[in-house]
Amino acid sequence: MRLFLLLIIVAIVLGIIGFAVHGLFYLLVIGALVLAVDLVYGAMRVRRGGRRHRRVR
Repeated sequence: MRLFLLLIIVAIVLGIIGFAVHGLFYLLVIGALVLAVDLVYGAMRVRRGGRRHRRVR
């Protein structure tokens, strides 16, 4: 969960910097890509999140 939230924050910061600073449009694109990958990661985690394996002692 921490990784998911960290990637969301990174994507937002990169998007803001890429939008605000002239000539750094590529940061906006990278931020959008990070956000898309993070949403796919989160969806995959939610889809298979209910099954927990028990530890054998």
